[in-house]
Amino acid sequence: MEFVVFILHIGGHIPCHFFRRCLYRLAGMKIGIGTSIHMGLHLYNPHNISIGDDTVIGEQTVLDGRDTLRIGNHVAFATGVKIYNSQHDIHSLSFQAVSKPVIVDDYVFIGPSAIILPGVHIGKGAVVGAQAVVTKDVPSESIVAGVPAREIGKRQLSVYSYKIGRAAWFR
Repeated sequence: MEFVVFILHIGGHIPCHFFRRCLYRLAGMKIGIGTSIHMGLHLYNPHNISIGDDTVIGEQTVLDGRDTLRIGNHVAFATGVKIYNSQHDIHSLSFQAVSKPVIVDDYVFIGPSAIILPGVHIGKGAVVGAQAVVTKDVPSESIVAGVPAREIGKRQLSVYSYKIGRAAWFR
């Protein structure tokens, strides 16, 4: 697996969207139609990662597949988003790893350099502010920000129908 992750890391820096998407699919990621994954993606266990249709994953994103990671349709990740679904139990004598799934529903926006920790579910239409650290579930249509992330508002939309995806060939 380490060799596969190394190849994916190198391949993630090739400036051809089509090539990168094919490479990630070969490694076992499920990637929807019209989804764009920009350069510099870092992966752990890609076979546990699924990304819906018309989603954009920004540059230098980290996606952790050591447990289930499910990203919905029409989702936008800005640059430097980090999603982890495994961490160490700091209270364990053996410092053992604990893994929990992360679910990101449809029409979510995650701002630059935000961090999503294990076990979090981000509801439909939610917005995560730049550099937020999300440690617990985010309700649908909530806007959260800060460290740790707290709700600071609600989205004004009640119907979601916009499209996000675009093939950024050299990003």
